[in-house]
Amino acid sequence: MKLDGGLVGHKPTDIANAAQRQEAAGYDGVWTAEINHDPFFPLLLASEATESVELGTGIAVGFARSPMVLAQTAWDLQMYSGGRHILGLGSQIKPHITKRFSMPWGKPAARMKESIEAIRAIWDTWQNGTPLAFEGEFYTHKLMTPMFTPEPLESAMPKIFLAAVGPMMTRVAAEVADGIIAHAFTTPEYLKEVTLPMIEEGLAASGRSRADFEVSGPFFTCTGLTEEDMEASKAATRKQLAFYGSTPAYKGVLDHHGLGELQPELNALSKQGEWDKMATLIDDDILNIFAVVAEPADLGAEIESRFGGAVDRLTFSGGHKLGDEQWQSLKSHIALI
Repeated sequence: MKLDGGLVGHKPTDIANAAQRQEAAGYDGVWTAEINHDPFFPLLLASEATESVELGTGIAVGFARSPMVLAQTAWDLQMYSGGRHILGLGSQIKPHITKRFSMPWGKPAARMKESIEAIRAIWDTWQNGTPLAFEGEFYTHKLMTPMFTPEPLESAMPKIFLAAVGPMMTRVAAEVADGIIAHAFTTPEYLKEVTLPMIEEGLAASGRSRADFEVSGPFFTCTGLTEEDMEASKAATRKQLAFYGSTPAYKGVLDHHGLGELQPELNALSKQGEWDKMATLIDDDILNIFAVVAEPADLGAEIESRFGGAVDRLTFSGGHKLGDEQWQSLKSHIALI
């Protein structure tokens, strides 16, 4: 299992240092997210400051950009990083696409599948000279002249990962992407009983096997060297779980655990701006369903028991909460899973 870190929460002025620190600590990859900063620009800075870690967007909002824009940005990052870029895409939800990005919405699973297919067609044109003749329901790309054609890559094409929660988008990921980014609001049970079977169906449809596909899990982890650190970690995680749990798109995960009635309650409080009150609804039982809650010495074994054999890479941004000895122990344990 690979152990990844993250650049979320770092200002652009600190990205280079943060990426260097995480590479030196032994992370296999670092990820950005499209939250309060652009997801791609930090990876350019991280690429310049590092030598070996993989550099992924986890996620960039696919529907905020055309396939041509995504293809070109990922191409340049792949070229500049020497083949270390992972183009991680996600659909976001309708209100953000229509009201924040002012872009069209409809048939998200079908649209995402077509977008990824269009990106690969564009890359094929740039790398192999194949005439560009992509025409689908949502996207059409049929013009590419020498002036707008970038230099061929010396590395392989960038990997494409797709974030998915529901069955339809999960199947799309397994059909056309190189990996899936499981949402943090995912439990081991939901992953194993819902997500992985859908991945197998999608892989079968595309004629591939599980060995051809990576499952990445940015799951919640609560730990700390002191009781104060542990409680602070739990409090922050409760708030994140409450926020995600208020979203209708993630209700299926709550339903899977018989907690479906919690979603409308959280949603109603979110509309009232009662963010602190929402967190109080995430009791210890719910916290332990969604998060790995463990002392540093037990963290590796707990991660293995929950996710061993189910995920290929785990995003863990809590290295700063551990001492050097505990961190090295965790990395060694994860490397053996």
